[in-house]
Amino acid sequence: QVQLVESGGGLVQPGGSLKLSCKVSENIANFDNVGWHRQAPGKEREFVANINVDGLTQYAEFLKGRFTISRDQVKNTVYLQMNSLETEDTAVYYCYANINTRRTWGQGTQVTVSS
Repeated sequence: QVQLVESGGGLVQPGGSLKLSCKVSENIANFDNVGWHRQAPGKEREFVANINVDGLTQYAEFLKGRFTISRDQVKNTVYLQMNSLETEDTAVYYCYANINTRRTWGQGTQVTVSS
């Protein structure tokens, strides 16, 4: 069974940056898309960004261009570069991978934006 392991979360001040990584145990070219959701305390999980097998990307509108998703197909890793972080970005960030209707989730990594 495929496994996804996130890393790179932590505490950062408003306006700062973090880069999250999602290491996939299988060839990411096998998946229709790989991406990120996030869940803030007391809120539902929401879509952040994804990248499909052709390299096309999608982003949540609320990001306003602050985040960038990318991939390294040799390392089977997907990244989320987060810039100009705001306190509202505080959440657990989850990586996922889709094949048809099957979605696999990682365990999540905590991002806290606070002064």
